[in-house]
Amino acid sequence: MKPWKTDAAPALDAAIIDFLTRSGLIAAGQVAHFEPLPGGVSSDIWIVKAGEKTTFCLKKALPQLRVDAEWLAPVTRNAAEVSWLKAVAGFMPDAVPKVLAADAELGMFAMEYLSPLSYEPWKTRLRRGDASPETGAVVGRRLAIMHATFARSETASTVFANEATFYALRLEPYLVATASAHPDLAPVLDRLRAVTAQTKLSVVHGDVSPKNILLGPKGPVFIDAECAWFGDPAFDLAFCLNHLLLKCLWAPMAREHLLTAFDVLVESYAGRVDWEPETALLARVARLLPALFLARVDGKSPVEYVTLESDKERVRRIARQFLLEPPATPGEMRNAWATELTA
Repeated sequence: MKPWKTDAAPALDAAIIDFLTRSGLIAAGQVAHFEPLPGGVSSDIWIVKAGEKTTFCLKKALPQLRVDAEWLAPVTRNAAEVSWLKAVAGFMPDAVPKVLAADAELGMFAMEYLSPLSYEPWKTRLRRGDASPETGAVVGRRLAIMHATFARSETASTVFANEATFYALRLEPYLVATASAHPDLAPVLDRLRAVTAQTKLSVVHGDVSPKNILLGPKGPVFIDAECAWFGDPAFDLAFCLNHLLLKCLWAPMAREHLLTAFDVLVESYAGRVDWEPETALLARVARLLPALFLARVDGKSPVEYVTLESDKERVRRIARQFLLEPPATPGEMRNAWATELTA
């Protein structure tokens, strides 16, 4: 019997009640209010409030993601995210929310609540047309520091040996599914999948997207590291840069600033690459970028804001060009996209 009450309707899952009771996050006699957060594709997320001083986030992984296609993923990814958050907190505490309690078997954890009064998703700011290059620079710097620190770790390759999760959440829905939609590109996309899977250099966040970067008083905060895996750091950089290119269609008034943020992010990140030659990493980023570009219109997780068929065709045209003739640097594709947008 739990020593606290809830006004949640419908009734909460017994596993959630048990977890929160064991965690001690809600004091005896308190009434807890659960506010579900919208938009979660891979997890159920609630803001939990109890009394005047207790507010935190509760996250529970879903075995079937909320997309039109069948997309299954192990709920153990929740534990990988907890491990990533705790590890980053050890060397860059301002860049992640604090983990308060976790249960790996249930695929559930509670973390610090970051109020929207102080923390705004980078995606929200970009939608308003505010694509500050300075933000791109600090995102690139923090991401590079994370990769460099994990690359020096003696235990990261074991702790984050999450190949199955990364395949289910990233390689299959982005590269394999896109190859099915474009059979003539399947050999190229399959090689990219194989190279990415086999490159083991640092811990990859896996979802470095503007929606998962909160801009706060002490700089950007990274969340949603469910895909955390010891693999190819080029994936994170390519994944983030891809969003800046696509958002030129979503926020055309900020197009020039988005492209400048792309340049600054690359420069800020690349200047801190010390685990391998900078040129080698940027070459892999350049090869991944058009694949991810195409995946966001024809993979399992298309972006919600590219809806016009004419815009989808523009994405396909640029993506196909650089998949068939891989660029040496990310900037080559960025420049071609800038030209396409002004055509």
